[in-house]
Amino acid sequence: MIGNNWDNALKVIWNSKNFNKFYNYVLSLYDTKTVYPPKENIFNALKLTDYNNVKVVIMGQDPYHGEGEAHGLSFSVQKGVKIPPSLQNIYKELENDLGIPPKKEGDLTGWAKQGVLLLNSVLTVEKDKPASHSKLGWQLFTDYVIRLLNTREDPIVFILWGNFAKSKKKYITNPKHLVIESAHPSPFSANYGFFGSKPFSKANNFLIKNKKEPIDWSL
Repeated sequence: MIGNNWDNALKVIWNSKNFNKFYNYVLSLYDTKTVYPPKENIFNALKLTDYNNVKVVIMGQDPYHGEGEAHGLSFSVQKGVKIPPSLQNIYKELENDLGIPPKKEGDLTGWAKQGVLLLNSVLTVEKDKPASHSKLGWQLFTDYVIRLLNTREDPIVFILWGNFAKSKKKYITNPKHLVIESAHPSPFSANYGFFGSKPFSKANNFLIKNKKEPIDWSL
């Protein structure tokens, strides 16, 4: 399904009749409506960041719902697409935190390849209808992913921006991990605790303390 260690880690899910029924229903929606991201990118976050390589998790809500934007990574847009306001604010905080100037592109694949799991809670959306797939059942799948990562003895940083992401905190009970919480980077909430929260340096300091290679957030 994924092509890396997630296949074994999620074997219970892939073999579940209920999941397969749900997933086939999601795929059927692509036949009658415009759904994002493209089918082949639904599990892009897992494909790009192997289970064994996850160092940091950044939780998003659901994919961008505009044409050509979503490609299966939370907060990321495909190359050539205008950078959305939330990601502009993420770049601003990155510059404020680590002095890294904003990138010209919104593609965060470079983070994913270093071990940053850019996971949305809901993995699909209908065009121009935000949260349209939020009640289909994707959260059961992504809750399982978080619970699975929580069982790892290898320390992980969980970055939870906004109330939706913070709802996953109850599954992160292993004291070996670090949870970083703040307001969402959206223009509506960024001034209420996102700006100045310094999540990038906090994540890297934790990784270094645990003898792991820090993330190069400029990529």
